Amino acid sequence: MMVNLMQGFVELGLSVDLVLNKADGPYLDLIPPQVRIIDLQSPRMIQGLPKLVSYLKREKPVAMLTTLHYNIEIAIVAKLLARANTRLLVREANTLSNQSKYCKTDRWSGRLAKWLYPLADEVLAVSHGVAEDLSKVTGISTDRIKVVYNPVITPSLLENSNIAIDHPWLLYKDVPVVLGVGRLSEQKDFSTLIRAVSQVRQQRPVRLLILGTGPDRELLRMLASDLGIKADVEFLGFVKNPYAYMKQSDVFVLSSKWEGLPNVLIETMAVGTPVISTRCPSGAVEILADGKYGDLVEIGDAQEMAKAILAVLDGEVKFVEAEWLQQFTLTSAIEKYLPILLPA
Repeated sequence: MMVNLMQGFVELGLSVDLVLNKADGPYLDLIPPQVRIIDLQSPRMIQGLPKLVSYLKREKPVAMLTTLHYNIEIAIVAKLLARANTRLLVREANTLSNQSKYCKTDRWSGRLAKWLYPLADEVLAVSHGVAEDLSKVTGISTDRIKVVYNPVITPSLLENSNIAIDHPWLLYKDVPVVLGVGRLSEQKDFSTLIRAVSQVRQQRPVRLLILGTGPDRELLRMLASDLGIKADVEFLGFVKNPYAYMKQSDVFVLSSKWEGLPNVLIETMAVGTPVISTRCPSGAVEILADGKYGDLVEIGDAQEMAKAILAVLDGEVKFVEAEWLQQFTLTSAIEKYLPILLPA
């Protein structure tokens, strides 16, 4: 999402720096060439604090947008230490109460957000659900939290969705394919999706593709084996172009326990594939208009999820209007970000 925003900003002629603790990762080659990369060369985030302070003093950027924990907290402290006039925007991308409760690495994020977020110039949330949750955690009024949906739908997404892929399950399509995309972790709850697919297979042939990496990979593989569907479940790891898989699959399922604004739902809707999601906090209900544009099932309910998958495979597909998807485009996001970053 940050790469998409940077692309939109440079197309408007803005000068953009991307400040990274460490300049590596799978998205580096997607960064627009006009963007200057500032590598703090700090393997640990806290080590980057003095370097970020120096950057703010030296470069004096007009505005700084920061996201993810604990980069947000460090950016707030850095601005204070630098005594910079830089306008600081913090972007909350997840339901913070769940993130701090279930993710060990983020267990302090709720407390720190309560202390530090009020010091930012602007507080943004990627969905109304995230804004409400953030308000409860921090005490910041929802009136002060601006909701800006992610810049998910871009011309490149639509172009990449049409690129041919050579996976045999999608080439021949003799059996319907269910797709799941995300980090293999507790949050995404792929175990419920695997159980749901196992129940679907009791009534008709179906296969499951899962894109993503994470700590639960082996546990999920073992579950598929224990359920007797190992041959029909494949883990493809990190895939640079998931959009082609989204377009060529028969149905996409989001099985998450919690989210902020699940981009994968929007991406899949944009390429025309039916979607199913849990009623997870938050974002999914907003994206699907409370079930108008895709089935919503309860968290952890494999049986209900299986019924929804069967319904889609039987042709019960909900049409999504292009006008609805417009709010999730890069153009829409840029229009909302600009007056916040650079107020008149």
